[in-house]
Amino acid sequence: MWTDFFVAAAGTSGALAGLVFVALSVNIASILRLPHLPARAAATIATLILILVCSMAVLIPQPTPALGIEIIAFSLYGCWLQLVSARKGIAARLQFQRPRWESVLNAAVGQMQVLPFLTGGIILLAGHSSGLYWVAAGCLAIFIFSVLNAWVLLVEILR
Repeated sequence: MWTDFFVAAAGTSGALAGLVFVALSVNIASILRLPHLPARAAATIATLILILVCSMAVLIPQPTPALGIEIIAFSLYGCWLQLVSARKGIAARLQFQRPRWESVLNAAVGQMQVLPFLTGGIILLAGHSSGLYWVAAGCLAIFIFSVLNAWVLLVEILR
């Protein structure tokens, strides 16, 4: 019942990852001038790849607990990259005297994208296929915030 959703998620995440790569290549000099943006771009690409690999894993016929283990592993890597991005964002806030809410919001949003995958993976590991609802929610969150990050990397960086 989830096949169409995860096929669409895999294709869309690949396309959005390509858009972020284009944004990086077009504005690389501006992005490298701000120390937190390369980590933010990397976290954005990583979360899109999280959707891609989790969607592909869902499409492989396998026991539900095995799928849970895979999604947990992929999610932990995504969490780590989001934490690196948040740490650099906090350091940049201090360096450039940016408002505190900005770095807190970016850190919270980064984890909000990945935690549904981790929750879904744990539920799948317990043998309940309802964990896929959490993974789907994570996909939707990542799509929304990745488009916003692509906008920052393409347009806002030039302001």
